[in-house]
Order: sequence, then structure tokens, then C-alpha cells
Amino acid sequence: MNKFPENFFWGGATAANQLEGGWDANGKGVSTADCCTQGSLNQPRLVTFKTKEGEIRAEEMFHFDAPEGAEFGCFDNYVYPTHRAVDFFTHYKEDIALFAEMGFKMFRFSINWTRIFPLGDEILPNEKGLQFYDDVLDELAKYNIEPLVTLSHFETPVGLVNKWGAWKDQRTIECFERYVATVGERYKGKINYWLTFNELNGIESGPWGAAGLPMTDKQIIANAAKNQLVASAKAVQLLHEIDPDNKIGNMTAFGVGYPNTSNPKDVFKTWQKYNESYWCGDVQVRGYYPSFKLKEYKREGIDLFLTNEEQETLKNGTVDFITFSYYMTNNVSSDPQVIEDSAGNFMGGVKNPYLKASEWGWQIDPIGLRIALNYMYDRYQLPIMVVENGLGARDKLEDNGTCHDSYRIDYLKEHICEMSKAIEEDGVELLGYTAWGCIDIVSASTGEMDKRYGFIYVNYQDNGLGKGERYRKDSFNWYKKVIETNGEVLG
Repeated sequence: MNKFPENFFWGGATAANQLEGGWDANGKGVSTADCCTQGSLNQPRLVTFKTKEGEIRAEEMFHFDAPEGAEFGCFDNYVYPTHRAVDFFTHYKEDIALFAEMGFKMFRFSINWTRIFPLGDEILPNEKGLQFYDDVLDELAKYNIEPLVTLSHFETPVGLVNKWGAWKDQRTIECFERYVATVGERYKGKINYWLTFNELNGIESGPWGAAGLPMTDKQIIANAAKNQLVASAKAVQLLHEIDPDNKIGNMTAFGVGYPNTSNPKDVFKTWQKYNESYWCGDVQVRGYYPSFKLKEYKREGIDLFLTNEEQETLKNGTVDFITFSYYMTNNVSSDPQVIEDSAGNFMGGVKNPYLKASEWGWQIDPIGLRIALNYMYDRYQLPIMVVENGLGARDKLEDNGTCHDSYRIDYLKEHICEMSKAIEEDGVELLGYTAWGCIDIVSASTGEMDKRYGFIYVNYQDNGLGKGERYRKDSFNWYKKVIETNGEVLG
């Protein structure tokens, strides 16, 4: 029998660019995600732009250096999956009703900055964009579903990218403040739980998605990360001022790693690997950069200049709770001859022979979630939410509208069991669990529909077929029972 706290926040999680569609509806502007093409397991996603000579080009999404003067946008002859996504923009009432049928206590979603400020630097917001989220929030309130809202989930206005390099430039902080103030005031009393930036620590491995940076320059990335951390701290202070009842958290991509051998060099490199997960959280929770990150910058010749004002902002803008994503683990080796052959959520590594993996190479490790919870709680001593966790798989829709995803049930069941142990046996203060992609959405890493996570099958296919009908998978009724029993019955 699993024991979870009373009023535990069971639910699901999404991101606007992977869910909403309506990419240019009602005055919405173009975001960085809108310029990313469809990919697949074997074909990387591309980012499209026009050179100053007028040539249309595309480069791999995760690591590329665009030529000076490149203008990012969307062009003919490319497929951009976020433009339709799964059309939550049209189906939000139907989808939220399905979440309510499952018994959701919390729904994590993001506000797309470009719905509110299409170019990013306007003084006045787009009223139609604000009204859309009013409607979504009212629908959630109808079913007593608590919103958990991410302010920036890999969606930077392309207008800011083309104007001054987005987060490369400190002026973006002021634009973000205006955006936060606008939604904070507008949705006061409707939203009580906020996250500032999604997986901010992913900026070094995915600078385009995290910050709209079309470059691999480490100095520029470090400065952009500083700007985002300052913006996050300002957002915390601002939301507290707007409503003292607001609770604001951070969001980290957490990668558990195991030493590949008992060689002390492997153990030490594993500790260094953990720091990739910790450093942004250290700033957001403690209010200052950890010494190991400052030393790393110094070794790499990176000049991180923090003004007194910036240091004070970081100190005064610490978060109220912490959240993280967890999908997989990897082994870590100090031996350059050992091949890193495992892919994942921003984090590669050596395959662990004791673990199975998904078709996309993400190793399945439920105990790793318990380890992650203990590490995070021991380090920060703040309440925690697991806001992303799930299994991407190729689901088959049967002729009768059913979808038998026992593999997803097994994955989630085992991870929920480990969360229960972290609470009951280890004393971790866990507030909630929002399973990733509670409804099928476009994959962030590959830009495809084939890689499905949801409890709800959305009938859109990568070849363009499908009309977007919603179907309950077997995991839908299973998760409904989990929530009804507060995690005691896992089937």
C-alpha cells in the first residue's frame, strides 16, 4: 500500500508550443518553437532562418551557429509541428473535461509569451491572447483543477531574437518583467502556483530552445543564463508583490548518473555530472552562484560579471518550492574510450546494462526517481513537485477506438511506487506529481507525434492524417483509479 499526503496534487503537464496550436491566431506572434521543423527518431529537428543575402537555410536545433544578420521565421516547404500541435487552442474545453474525468487536482501548462506580447517588446499586451488564458483558467476552475503555470517553456519571442539576440541582451529582462507583471495582475486569484523558466539548466546543451540563442559561444550562453536567472528572481519578487499568496518555484532537468565503475575517477566525474543539474537550482534557491560553477567559468575563460544590483536581486528572489523533470538515468565514465551511447532529455551517457530502454534510448529507472527526490530534498530542504515524468512510445489506436498501453502503466506504476517510498521511508516533502504529456503532444526533442506520452490519444499523425479526435487509452482509466485512491491502488 502506497501512502501519499492528503491533498496531494495528482495531475498532468504540458507546454504551450507542444499542445496549443493556433500559432498565429488572434494576434499571436512567432516564438522560437514555431521555427523548429518536424524531425523523427533518426532525423534531427531544424531551425529555419533567412540570411541577410536572402537565402533560406535550416540548421540542427540543438547546436548550431547562425550567420550574422540571420532573420528567424517560418518559410514554405518546411513542416512546423507546433503550428497545429494537438489544437488545444480549439479543444481546450473537451480536453480539460477529460482531465477532470481522470480526477486531476493540478494541470501544469505554460503561457506562450507571444500570445500576450507578439513581438516581445510591446508596451501594451494583446487582449485576445489574455482572454484565451482567462477562458482556460475559468474552465479549470469549473472542475476545481489547480493550475501550475510555467511562464517560459522554451518559447522566446522571435521578435526579440531578430531585434537584439533575445536573452543575449539584458533588455530582454525588462520585456520579461512586463510580461510577468501583465499576467500576474490579470490572473491574480486564478493562478497560485507559478514556475519561472522550464529546465533553465538546459541552456548549455540546448541554447536555442532554452533562450533563443542561435550560437554555441560559451561566453554568450553564460551571460544569457545570468540574464534568465536575474529575470527569474525579479519574477519571484514581482509575483509575491502582486499577491502574497502566490507560490513560485523553479524547474530543473534532473539527470541522475551512476559511476560506470568503482574507479574513483568515475565517481568524481559522476559528481561533476550532477552539478549540471544543480547549478541553476543553487542560484534560484540559495540566491548566489555555487563555487563549482564559478570555478568552471574561470577555467573556461568565461567572465561572469555580476553587478551589486544583480547579486542583490538573486538574493531577494529565491523560490518557494522546487520542481524537476525526471525521465531516465545514465552511467558516467571518465575513460575517453568508453562510448556514450545513451540519449535523453539534454543528457547523454553510457548505457547501464541493468536497465531497459525505450525505443528512443531513454533508460527506464524508477529507483532513480527516488534517488533524485532524496538528492534534491537533502540539498534544498524545500517542498518538491515532480512536474515531468513519463514514457514516450509508439501507441497503436485500434479500430474500435481503444489503445492498449500497458507498458506506460507499468512505467508510471513503478515510478509512483518509488515516490511513495521517498515520502514514507525517506521523509521527502513531496507536494505533487504531474505526469508529462497527459494528453498526446508534439515531442520537444524530435518534433513528432509518433512519440506519444499521454493518457489521451490524439488522432494526428506525422504524415498529416487524422482529424484530432480524442480517445481514452487504457492508462486513462488506470490513472483515474490511482487518483481516486490517492495512490493506494496502482492496479
